[in-house]
Amino acid sequence: MPLIRKIPKRGFSSREREEYQIINLKDLNKIKEDSVNPEILKKYNLIKDKERPVKILAGGSLDRPLKVEASAFSKSAKSKIEQTGGTCSLL
Repeated sequence: MPLIRKIPKRGFSSREREEYQIINLKDLNKIKEDSVNPEILKKYNLIKDKERPVKILAGGSLDRPLKVEASAFSKSAKSKIEQTGGTCSLL
């Protein structure tokens, strides 16, 4: 076996990388309240830690307008939230 295949592979990993907790729009339909923030997501057991950043993705669709507060939004998730009459705000 060649020496290059025996040596362990090591790459670059940034120390400042942010690990987001991912939430899809279909998961937000489970919440009975009108506004959504990390504390409410923790209350409904959708995230593990309310101190880590939360990112909303566009998987699924919303049934009703919501006021959503998160660290980041995908472009399509933001447009879907605003189409239903909700608002998006960054923390």
